[in-house]
Amino acid sequence: MDLQCILCWRIAPLFFLMPCGLLSVSVHVINEQPVHVIPGSSLVLKAQIELGPMKEISMVTWEQEPETGSDPVRVTLATCPGRSLKCVGTRPNVRMSMEQQETTLQINGYSRADGGVYTVTVTDHTGAKTAAQCIVREYEAVHHVSVSINVSHSVLVCGEAWGTDPRFSWLHERDAITQTVGKVSKDGTRLIVTMTPICGHFTCMVSNKLGYSSATYTAAPCETQGRGTTVAVVCLVLLLLLCGGVLAFLLWRRQRCGHRGERLHEHLDDGI
Repeated sequence: MDLQCILCWRIAPLFFLMPCGLLSVSVHVINEQPVHVIPGSSLVLKAQIELGPMKEISMVTWEQEPETGSDPVRVTLATCPGRSLKCVGTRPNVRMSMEQQETTLQINGYSRADGGVYTVTVTDHTGAKTAAQCIVREYEAVHHVSVSINVSHSVLVCGEAWGTDPRFSWLHERDAITQTVGKVSKDGTRLIVTMTPICGHFTCMVSNKLGYSSATYTAAPCETQGRGTTVAVVCLVLLLLLCGGVLAFLLWRRQRCGHRGERLHEHLDDGI
């Protein structure tokens, strides 16, 4: 038997013993999903390509299609042949780059129409294709904050409509929540009220990168030391005003009596 054939027969089984990862191509999107983008800013997606030693990249393509719809149409955004640095975008605001085993897609001036499902496809030299997807959505401001109460459990619940990445915080009479007032849940949506009775204004603040909104639950007014101090100050002021009035009256009366004495003395002198 020919020596070359003998070597082929001996080497061939080694390919079956090789791990599958050494003979295949894999790709995954690095960004945490779903990706939320503020309108007008830049969308940047990155994907890591793992290439087996027996494989070569023929083409890398980024595509986009609507997230919902009965018949979504996939549109090609950018392509890059092999490891070439000459990647081409289909629109002026679309850029694509390849660096080692990583590909980057950037869309400047993101708009609502740019949302949807993004697909990165890697084609090897044999024509085999491997793809990965991620969902891109518009970053929404917080909307319609509301506060409700579960009276039986003394729990205030804060709700928000559809804002992206909402963060919750609570105030009682414009001050941060203390242990004497209550305890806030880990996600911030609930306030377990420990103060008795429940009184005053409880405000839920919901915020994200685009701003904030709030809602307030109003209970019965609180009898606080501050109010007692205010009443005491008012009473003191009234007492001072009363004392001042009495003193002014006494001075006025003394001055009037003094004038009468002078006039009486003048009359006596005239009679003499």
